[in-house]
Amino acid sequence: MNTPLELSLEQQFNIRAFAEQVKDLSREQAQDFLVDLYQQMVVKETMYKGFLMEQLGISA
Repeated sequence: MNTPLELSLEQQFNIRAFAEQVKDLSREQAQDFLVDLYQQMVVKETMYKGFLMEQLGISA
């Protein structure tokens, strides 16, 4: 994905607000958070793939 993406002002604001919220996490809290975030990303990717396959009429 070499195409640069432009974020909306709202998205930029949300990223800065998120950075403020997590800046004081302990190392353990940050690691737990990253594992949870990664799990959510994997679930989201799986759902998108499922939806796309369903729309294209492709069986797994």
